[in-house]
Amino acid sequence: MNKEIKKELEKLADEKYRDFHKKLCNTKYEILGVRLPILRDIAKRLAKQDWQGYILKSKDEVYEEVMIQALVIGYVKTDIEEIKKYLDIILTKIDNWAICDSMCSNLKITKNNTSTMWEYIMQKLNTKKEYLIRFSYVMMLNYYINEDYLQHILKIIDKNKQEKYYIQMAIAWLVSCTYVKFPKQTMEYLNISKLDKFTYNKSLQKIIESYRVSKDEKDTIRKMRKQ
Repeated sequence: MNKEIKKELEKLADEKYRDFHKKLCNTKYEILGVRLPILRDIAKRLAKQDWQGYILKSKDEVYEEVMIQALVIGYVKTDIEEIKKYLDIILTKIDNWAICDSMCSNLKITKNNTSTMWEYIMQKLNTKKEYLIRFSYVMMLNYYINEDYLQHILKIIDKNKQEKYYIQMAIAWLVSCTYVKFPKQTMEYLNISKLDKFTYNKSLQKIIESYRVSKDEKDTIRKMRKQ
């Protein structure tokens, strides 16, 4: 199966898209240039077959192979414990924002297993690995911005200082999402936050870029920028 999918990916490769995506995504993997909707279709098909074997036997020679693994885990019909088992494998392979974020948005099983997955992402947060930590924050912004978890999220952001770019950007994105849903609480947080200047200013920038924030709010946010 792995060889067959590899050949299929090579046939579907788009040279222009490959060159475009290489500029956006820094990865150690070779990029063939297969568009994400096509990879989603392959992952959906694979989810009904021996998806475990595909993950375990993959040689991970190209970016698209790892992306398929990251996507398929969100399409399979199984229990949360098996999902976690294979997430542990896939997460060790992730070295870029695109695969990380695509996998997070696809893990809809989280909605029915919030407590279990919260414990799981907290474990990943307590590492020094950039994309395990980014995974945790992107999972938060996808599934945990609600009244039950908001204050936990804001405390975690302030407690865990980060210096790696793709983690800082995930935090800024997360803060902007909390602002959209909980502007009052997030504004209170921003006024006392211990975020580093880069992450703080990026958070403000992302809030300003949101179409769901009013002009008056954006004017206020602009004045909060740290010099």
